[in-house]
Amino acid sequence: MRLVDAATLNAWLTGPDELALLDVREAGQFAEAHLFSAIPLPYSRLELDVGRLVPRPATRIVLCDDGDDVGTRAARRLAALGHTDVSLLAGGPEAWRRSGCPIFQGVNTVSKAFGEMVEHRHATPHIRPGELHERMARGDDVVIVDGRPLDEYRKMSIPGAISCPNGELALRIGTLAPDPATTIVVNCAGRTRSLIGAQSLRDLGLANPVYALENGTQGWFLAGYALEHGAGRTADDAVPPPATLAALRERTEALMQRHGVPTVDAGMVETWRADPSRTTYVVDVRTAAEFAADGIPGSVHAPGGQLVQATDQWLGVRRARVVLLNQDGVRAGVIARWLRAMGHDAVVLAAGAERELRISPSHAVAPPPLPVVPFARIANARVIDLRASVAHRRGHPPGAVWSTRARIARAAAGATAVALLADDPGIAAVAATDLREAGVTQIVHAIDAPLTEVTPHAPSDAESIDFVFFAHGRHDGDRAAAELYLRWETQLLDQLTDTERALLAPVSPSAPRVAAY
Repeated sequence: MRLVDAATLNAWLTGPDELALLDVREAGQFAEAHLFSAIPLPYSRLELDVGRLVPRPATRIVLCDDGDDVGTRAARRLAALGHTDVSLLAGGPEAWRRSGCPIFQGVNTVSKAFGEMVEHRHATPHIRPGELHERMARGDDVVIVDGRPLDEYRKMSIPGAISCPNGELALRIGTLAPDPATTIVVNCAGRTRSLIGAQSLRDLGLANPVYALENGTQGWFLAGYALEHGAGRTADDAVPPPATLAALRERTEALMQRHGVPTVDAGMVETWRADPSRTTYVVDVRTAAEFAADGIPGSVHAPGGQLVQATDQWLGVRRARVVLLNQDGVRAGVIARWLRAMGHDAVVLAAGAERELRISPSHAVAPPPLPVVPFARIANARVIDLRASVAHRRGHPPGAVWSTRARIARAAAGATAVALLADDPGIAAVAATDLREAGVTQIVHAIDAPLTEVTPHAPSDAESIDFVFFAHGRHDGDRAAAELYLRWETQLLDQLTDTERALLAPVSPSAPRVAAY
C-alpha cells in the first residue's frame, strides 16, 4: 500500500482509467464529511461487500479513512483477497479539504446532485403541495405515484398515493393512469426520485400532464398537511397488456436512440466479462420478486429506481461498464439512459438475450462462520455488541459493550474469550479477524441474548459512528431537520467545482469504449 496526496487522487479521478475510491469509515462518519465520488464501504463490512462493488481484483483502489489506522488495516484485508493496486489518501477528508477540494455531507451525494442537475437541465415541472392539496379536495383527476420502495412508502406517504418505485414507472404508469387527461404527480421523500420519475415519464412522450411534487413528503409535511402511515396501495398488479407493452417498447427504443444508449448481445457481454483489464457489472433492474424467480446467477439485483437514486451502493468502480438486463424491453432502457447521463458507461442487453448469457461469479470470498452458541451457555467471555448503536441503546445483555469492528481490539483489551452479538453472522465473522490479531483465542457468535439492559445515552452520540445523525429526524416530525435536508439537496449544485461537474458529464453516444452490434 502507498500513500497518495490530493493532487494525485484528483488526477486519477479525472483521468481515463478505472478507479474505486472507497471510504472505509462507518456510515455516520461518512455522512458528516466525505469526498464527492467516494463509495461508502465501512470497514465493518469490507470483505462482505468489496467483491460486489469492486469485482476485478486488479482495479486501482484508493481508500479513505480519518487519518487513523483503519485504512491501513483495510488495505491488508484487501491484499489478502487478491487486490493488487491499493493506495490510501494521506490525511483523509480533512487533508482533501485543506488542499482546496470540497467536502460533502449526507448520503448518495452524487445521485442527489444529479437529480438537481436534471431539474436544471430539463426544467422539470413541479407542483406545490398546496396546489396538489386543492386539486385533491376538488376531486380532480389526479394520480399520485410514490417513486420509493415499498418499505419507505409505508413509513409515510401522501394520502391516496400509490407505491410505484421509479424503476417500475415506465412499465406500469399506463395501467395506473390510462386516460391521457389524468394528471400524474410523482413524489418521493424529498426531491431526487420525484424529479427523475417525472422526467422519465415526460421523456417517454406521455400525453398526460406530469409533475414532480415539490420537496416530496417533506414538503407536504412542512406545508401543514397530514401524511399517511402504513399505506399498502401498490402497482404490483398494474401489468400492461401485450399491445400496450409493444407500444412502450417502441417508446423506450426511441428514448435510447435519442440518448445514445447502445444495445449489446450476450456474446459481447461474455467477452467483456472475460477482459482482465476492465470491470463489467451485469445488473438486473426488475423487482425483487422477479429476480428471485428467474434472476441469472452471477448478476446483481439493483431495483432500477434505487440504482439511479443510490449508484454508490452498487457501482463501486468509476468508468466500469454497466450492462442492464432487458427482459421486458422497457425498464432497462429507461435506467440506462439516466446512468449514461450520470457518466456511467451503461448499455442494454438485447431483449431475450439473457437466456444465452452465462456469468461467472465474482471473486468475493465469504469469511468462515464463527461457532454459534446460545447466550445462556456463554460463560467467562466478554460480550461485545456489533449491532447498530441505536439497537444497543434500546436493549442489550447486562455488561455487554458496544463496538464497531474498527474499534473492537480496544473493546476486547485483556480478554482471551469474546462472545459477539451481530444481526448478520458475516459481520461477526469479519470482526473475528481483528480479534484474533489482538490475541483473542476463543470467539463465538452468541444468539438468543437477553436484551434487558437499556442505556439511552450509551454509546454516546460521539461514539455512535455508525449512525447517520445528519437530518435524521426529518421523517419523525422534526421540522428543522426536514428544512435542513431540503436546503442540503437544493444547494448541492452550488458546491460542485468543475471537477465534480466533469465527473457527472454524460457519456458520449460515440464513446469508443462502448461496443454495440
